[in-house]
Amino acid sequence: MPGDYGMSTGPLAGIVVIDISNFVFGPVATQMLGDMGAEVIKVEPPEGDPTRGIGASRNKGMGSFFLNLNRNKRSVVLDLKSKAGAQELRRLLISADVFVHNMRSTALARLGLSYEQLQGAFPRLVHAAAQGFGAGGAYFDRPAYDDIIQGLSGITGINAASSGQPAYAPMLLSDKLCGVYLAQGITAALLHRERTGRAQKVEVPMLETMASFNLLEHLADGVLQPTGDAGPPWEGYARMFSPHHRPLATRDGHISIIANTDGQWRRLFELIGRAELCADPRFTSIGERMRHIGVLYEAVEQGLAGKTTAEWLAALQAADVPAGPIHSLEGLRQDPHLRQRGFFREFSHATEGTLVMPDAPVMFSDSPASIRRGPPRLGEHNAELLPGTEAQGAR
Repeated sequence: MPGDYGMSTGPLAGIVVIDISNFVFGPVATQMLGDMGAEVIKVEPPEGDPTRGIGASRNKGMGSFFLNLNRNKRSVVLDLKSKAGAQELRRLLISADVFVHNMRSTALARLGLSYEQLQGAFPRLVHAAAQGFGAGGAYFDRPAYDDIIQGLSGITGINAASSGQPAYAPMLLSDKLCGVYLAQGITAALLHRERTGRAQKVEVPMLETMASFNLLEHLADGVLQPTGDAGPPWEGYARMFSPHHRPLATRDGHISIIANTDGQWRRLFELIGRAELCADPRFTSIGERMRHIGVLYEAVEQGLAGKTTAEWLAALQAADVPAGPIHSLEGLRQDPHLRQRGFFREFSHATEGTLVMPDAPVMFSDSPASIRRGPPRLGEHNAELLPGTEAQGAR
């Protein structure tokens, strides 16, 4: 079949996923499952996933944004608000292992697709919900998008603590990361089903997920402060807030350097001509270095001014001090390691011509992940998967 690049070899080969989600959160998760071998069937409304209209395109409905999120999937068009569309979806679910959605609970129940409504008829179906907020909280069933969650989860706040102004991360951080959590939750639920014979509901609420992720380091000393404790202010992980925690200037550009161990710091001090700092009590242990991180970073940056980025990278590599260049997006595409790994792969799509995609990043020794299928046209697989619905198919 044009656009197919090989058979599934991944660890999830044979798993069938029905995905009615759109935008980013759900599709990130199902693309990951598809890369790992699952058969993903993307169920779209007649107008298609809204991301089909974002970015450059060679054909209508195949915008670059959509192409980057929907490989290794087949597409069928169903109007789930109609009785016939709901019946066709249930036909798909008969042979499915996983059902993924990003609808609010009230809308899902109106369609007869809640976990409780499906559990009896599909007892082996893992029901995966990409949600904004968890049940039982004040925000449950409110709409949620990446910017809202970055604000609520403290991501914009830690940017304010660092730079003086609240700012979003310049990426769809919440959507993408929550998609990774959802894919992990689904695979864990599938393992549980194989061990016990029981399927279950998996819920990944964005706010709780991003708050947990943010606090992995930024809970910091707050872990020692029970609610109501009048201890010192909870200020997060101090190293991240130093004004000197940034790419460091060299004679002709910038460089990233991160020394962690005592030995790495000793070798770095010697390289920048500040060997006396090795004996400075402010810098002899990791705890003391964290307490004086601003002064430490400032000293390192002052020491870098006399050489070029290339000179420093060579010297730091020879001294086994972790360092790297600062890539632009175009520079990332030219990175020698990624080029040698064949990370950016070219594929011939049946209708979209040559596409460039990053390879599946997770590597398995016995069951490799793969890109087997190009992003689908809207309803491309109606005739194949749901005979009788061809009129809603490829366009």
